[in-house]
Amino acid sequence: MAGMSGIATPDLGAHVEQTDPIAEAKARQAAHVQFFLGDPQGYQGPEFRYAGGADGLRDDAEAAGIGLYVHAPYIVNVATTNNRIRIPSRKLLQQHMDAAASIGAKGLIVHGGHVNKDDDPEVGFDNWRKAVEATDIKIPLLIENTAGGDNAMTRYLDRIKGVFEAISAASGSGDVGFCLDTCHAHAGGLPLESVVDEVRSVTGRIDLVHCNDSRDDFDSGADRHANVGSGKIGPDLLAQVIRDAAAPVVFETPGGAEEHVADFEAIRSRV
Repeated sequence: MAGMSGIATPDLGAHVEQTDPIAEAKARQAAHVQFFLGDPQGYQGPEFRYAGGADGLRDDAEAAGIGLYVHAPYIVNVATTNNRIRIPSRKLLQQHMDAAASIGAKGLIVHGGHVNKDDDPEVGFDNWRKAVEATDIKIPLLIENTAGGDNAMTRYLDRIKGVFEAISAASGSGDVGFCLDTCHAHAGGLPLESVVDEVRSVTGRIDLVHCNDSRDDFDSGADRHANVGSGKIGPDLLAQVIRDAAAPVVFETPGGAEEHVADFEAIRSRV
């Protein structure tokens, strides 16, 4: 669908329940969907809830022409100096990488993580480098900016820059990209008017946009998503980010197919 300037609208999709992502995509007429493989808060590794298993999901998605994105568990924190979190996080990241690759996913999204209050952020940057070195990256690994925490690795631009500079020294870094979350940027204190150019200047790329309105104010540090037009970010500004980023889009907004379709339309009509 072409916008005012003749630029095609990027493909839109949504984060969906993992039992039948293909049915969820069809219900939204979405080009792609994002989902978890297993428990987003658990260390027990990925599981396939699709009736046909990994092979069936890969084959059925391919036949339907639907792209798949996998979100790694929220608990993955490869930056931390705490061995009891960092080491299991690396293992979990590899397991989800393998599982996402087995279904032909377009990318695995992972949060940037954080270090402890008294830690030097440089240690976190280097831990990211080590994680990239240690991971067999089979599909693009997309690091996502996060909303809260002074010790976060990917809330502020200088930290995002630190992560990407550190991992640029790692083998496999060419397969590491960036996922820009609009709610996280707004709540994290990154102005959406300029965020695309600023992020690109430090990462070199934006591979995916998480298009979410925010229930909370700018720089609040709160990660609470809202449907388009019902939060603190104007729909026109969200559309501008999507235009500027020119990358595939996933909505992680509340509700089901009906709400997501309304979000798609609100953005399509503006892009």
